[in-house]
Parts: sequence; structure tokens; C-alpha cells
Amino acid sequence: MPSSCKDIRAALAACLQNSDCVMIDRNLPADCLRPPLVDTLPTQCQQLKRGYGECKRGMVDMRKRFRGNQPIAVSQELEAGAGPGAKQLYGGRPAVGAVVRTTDGREERKDGG
Repeated sequence: MPSSCKDIRAALAACLQNSDCVMIDRNLPADCLRPPLVDTLPTQCQQLKRGYGECKRGMVDMRKRFRGNQPIAVSQELEAGAGPGAKQLYGGRPAVGAVVRTTDGREERKDGG
């Protein structure tokens, strides 16, 4: 299997092994991924299942053939462990600059009005 889906597959497997469907009810992980048991999975496992499906679908999508799948970082972001040292997901400039100019509404317009 190509390496683009290995991380999310491993995260899904770990999530399934720790879910109540496998640990308490003693179902097979493959059975937990099928209806009606899929509704008993935690939200994180359901999101990983959807992401894994999209990753596998992206491997055969002809529009993504040359670029490949987007790399998936399975780490603190998925485990909701975003603490004080968490990195910003968006790497661009902030929408509002560091200096915000306040106005009182009586400034002249640039179009002469």
C-alpha cells in the first residue's frame, strides 16, 4: 500500500482497538466499521474512518493522479491535545495585522466625499 494512507490507517486501527465496541463488547474491528455498530464508535474513530475512505478514494482519482493525496498529519490535532505548544494549522499571514487603526467615523473619504 502506498505510504499516503498508512498513517491514517494506523490511527484508525489504534482508535478501534481502544473503542468500547472492541474492548467491552468484544466485536471484531471489521465488524465495528459496518452498520449498525459503526454508530456506536466514538466521533474520532468515525472521522478517521471517513478520512481513510477519502484517502483511498484519492489514490484512484484521476484528478489527483500526478499530485497524489495530501499528506495527513496524525498527531495532536486529531487527539485534541492542542496545548500551549500547539502549532498553527494555517501557515499564512494573519488576517488582521499587528497594528489595528481605530477610527471615530469622521475621517475624510479618499474619493473626496
